[in-house]
Amino acid sequence: MSRRSEHSPFSNPSPVWGTQGRDKHPHPNPSRVKGEGLEGASELRLYGLNAVQAVFSRRPQAIRKVYLLESRIPQLQPLLKWCVAQRVGYRVVDAGDLQKLAASAHHEGVVADVLRAEPVPLSRWLRDLPAGPHCVLWLDGVGNPHNFGAILRSAAHFGVSAILLPKHATLALSGAAARVAEGGAEAVPLVRLGREDNSLAQLRGAGFQLAATVVRGGSDLFAVTLPQRLIYVLGAEGEGMSPALAAACDLRLSIPGSGAVESLNVAAATAVLLAQWALRR
Repeated sequence: MSRRSEHSPFSNPSPVWGTQGRDKHPHPNPSRVKGEGLEGASELRLYGLNAVQAVFSRRPQAIRKVYLLESRIPQLQPLLKWCVAQRVGYRVVDAGDLQKLAASAHHEGVVADVLRAEPVPLSRWLRDLPAGPHCVLWLDGVGNPHNFGAILRSAAHFGVSAILLPKHATLALSGAAARVAEGGAEAVPLVRLGREDNSLAQLRGAGFQLAATVVRGGSDLFAVTLPQRLIYVLGAEGEGMSPALAAACDLRLSIPGSGAVESLNVAAATAVLLAQWALRR
């Protein structure tokens, strides 16, 4: 049996382009996609053109393997040349194989295994924070990867300084979230909080005010004066944020609407909140 047929997971393996001298895992395992958003996994399987190109632009050293359709070769020439120079393997596969690798039909012709960027500790992020206005998001219970991806996309668009994750939150970037973010996942740092009371004290010491975003009963977002350093606290769909965290916030904000529906979903609400902050700046 040939070496290629022994290691390939595909019945009709496509030709390999680039070098494989240091490729210790020549056979991609689609089952690795299961649980890709779990905290602690050192690698992440990304798919989608903008998601992969964003990693190549900002963290090329994180790329471990690339899989692509032959039709994407011209568009991804800079990435493929880098792979050859750095002895990072890449494989040309057909659409069916790429769909298996991504566990999605929305792969846009490219999949990449990359090292996960770990969240930054709050103290380090605050130490390196530049002077001036900043808008930050605190996600309390948000878990849907498509909502998370849409939040990351809006955050990147409006120049959010960070997304804060509670100490024990299991939320982590997944391939689905990164694809929906369209490159935004590489533009906005994730920051891991410590104990809630300590984190609140640190953030207030740095001049931040926290605004709980609530469906009803808050001040009109479009009528209030927003602080220069603002943290929007966003809760999960349905149950919202924890009552204790909401009570600890400095402001309570609501987005007024027609009343035809109860509220916006968390991703749409985030875009409105960030647009209003950007307008006031």
